[in-house]
Amino acid sequence: MKILHTADWHLGKKLGDFSRLEEQKEVLDELCQIADAQNVDVVLIAGDLFDIPLPSNEANQLFLKTLQRLSKNASRPVVAIAGNHDSAQYIANFSVWGSELGIFLLGYPNDKLPKIKLESGLEILRSEEGFLELMMPHWEYPLRLLLTPYANELRLKTYFSLENQEQELREFLQEHWHNQTENYLDEKGINILMGHLFVMKKGEPQPRESDDEKSILVGSAQPIFTENFPKKNIQYVALGHLHRYHSTQKEPFPVVYSGSLLAYSFSEAFQKKYVVLLDAKANEPISYEKIELTNCKPLQRRTFSEVEKALEWLKEDQSSTKTSLIELTIETDNFLSAADAQLLYAAHKGIVGTIIPRIKGKKENLEAKIDYSRNMNELFVDFFKKQNNGQAPNKEIMQLFEEVKNREE
Repeated sequence: MKILHTADWHLGKKLGDFSRLEEQKEVLDELCQIADAQNVDVVLIAGDLFDIPLPSNEANQLFLKTLQRLSKNASRPVVAIAGNHDSAQYIANFSVWGSELGIFLLGYPNDKLPKIKLESGLEILRSEEGFLELMMPHWEYPLRLLLTPYANELRLKTYFSLENQEQELREFLQEHWHNQTENYLDEKGINILMGHLFVMKKGEPQPRESDDEKSILVGSAQPIFTENFPKKNIQYVALGHLHRYHSTQKEPFPVVYSGSLLAYSFSEAFQKKYVVLLDAKANEPISYEKIELTNCKPLQRRTFSEVEKALEWLKEDQSSTKTSLIELTIETDNFLSAADAQLLYAAHKGIVGTIIPRIKGKKENLEAKIDYSRNMNELFVDFFKKQNNGQAPNKEIMQLFEEVKNREE
């Protein structure tokens, strides 16, 4: 059985004022082409389907059209769970629509889908809270999925009625997954756990989170350790939440983040993006490989000490076949003039946000207490430096300040 693992689509996401929707359309088209070219049997989407709880109509349409395309008239099941950026209820609302098309969506940790058998032969053999067993006529064995949508202590305590309110999330999930494994899994099927969680090996340093993620600890919960996963019958753990491809564990079974669909912040600027292709058989180790996604704009952080060199590079990138989205820093001896800023923006349409000014040399101590005995001009210079990363105002700015000051006087 071939299974495609993807996550963190963040449909509708913007980078500054730049919409990423066209890029998302292109990369989702690439994902669908990969699924078809590889004859994928099942698609798993491990959360953060949208970027905000109530997405735009355009993002919603792209989501629904892509799921339908992936499902191929219910001949290829698609299973998706909610992430911390998603509204669990919004995702759950699609479950009735989706099930008729072989698209199975779980918003809450205790969601239970009704059994169904479709004309394509796709059948839910067994369904429990957070568990699905699927079968197609041409498969040799069923696919069993333990499903954990975005979950923090509050949500788990609400939907599973924890008696011990002080019980830690990782302890609860360990027990929950153990019970699911004992009740639903054996060596006669393909067994996968999918979750939207922050997972790490116990004792390792916590990885740095993406600028885009609200919190690497989902729901401000403590991390889940790889040792908390069941010790038997699980063959692969498909994760969402971290935006870089990452294999947290390889033995005794892989624990893998597929990473996000696109680079969504400049902290991800040099990351390649992937989907993960699994080749699975019952009661055997699962082999897997990452497949790079290429239909997206590069993100680049660039710093220049001369405006002329920045203009030269920007014009080269603007004329390339795949233009970048750019976070631009200019190091200067003085404040970046409005004329230079206009030249830079005119040279490239992909500069995101405000050009960052940075003063050359050692930064001054900008945190000193304000001395109100100094004259107004000196106080203004200090304030300007504080607001502009140490940049002193140039003559134009000081002239404007003098005009305003004189007008007020």
